[in-house]
Amino acid sequence: MRAIGLALLMIGAASCAEAADMPDLPVLRGSFVDGLNSSRVNWRGFYVGGQAGYGSSDENFKGSTKDMIASLLENTAIESEMQVSQWDLGMGKQSSRSAGFGGFAGYNWQWDDVVLGLEASYLHGNFGGSSTGARALVAGPLSDTMYHAVTSTSTSSIAISDMATFRGRAAYAYGSFLPYVFGGFALGKADISRTAIVDDHYAPTFAEAVAPCPISPAAGPPYCVTLTATEAQHGHLIYGYTGGLGMDINLIGGLFMRAEWEYVRFTAKVDTSINTVRAGLGYKF
Repeated sequence: MRAIGLALLMIGAASCAEAADMPDLPVLRGSFVDGLNSSRVNWRGFYVGGQAGYGSSDENFKGSTKDMIASLLENTAIESEMQVSQWDLGMGKQSSRSAGFGGFAGYNWQWDDVVLGLEASYLHGNFGGSSTGARALVAGPLSDTMYHAVTSTSTSSIAISDMATFRGRAAYAYGSFLPYVFGGFALGKADISRTAIVDDHYAPTFAEAVAPCPISPAAGPPYCVTLTATEAQHGHLIYGYTGGLGMDINLIGGLFMRAEWEYVRFTAKVDTSINTVRAGLGYKF
């Protein structure tokens, strides 16, 4: 029995000595969890960057001069009875494409893999278009006992050189990738030009109303009247909203690159929508 007890005592002492010589395992110290946390990209903080983009603008010119025509023909028989301002002049939708460049800046808050942020984005380009339309109609006799041969002609154009969007972002961090969606409001600087011309040839009979205008106004009928209104706005501030999605990719340290699609809608006298795809490079401080 004494021999067995001595042997057990020697085995226990050897086991304690071996355990004392073994290094602490990272799992026991919790360093494995810390290592996982340290591999997560820190997106929290301020960031700035530059970007370039390419996109299309779609303008809807239908009805863009309606208010001008209504103002020209206020309290006239041809407006109240022929409703000239409501005519469809054939000024529909136009599309154009343009490249642009600009920058962005913002701030992120991060909770584990969830990232929320506020951002301002700017793009300089040349987005816009123009359209011309016309319609002619003969009607009568109206309440003034005259036949009227009326021609309405309109031209509209818009050129957007600068636009800025202010958005809220929601993102989810996945390794070095940060996919996100955003939405907010938009501001733009535009040159808008509109012209409306209404020609009214009137006479007691249909044949006289559609005849050429006399050289001398006093030699009528027909009696010919031309009304014109022109409006030009340079550097006009327009408003709208924005939405889109994108992805930031961490490269090294605070350096990241970006790919993004953005939709902007401006509700001005000429309704305009702009779709752009963008690539950028930024730095998070």
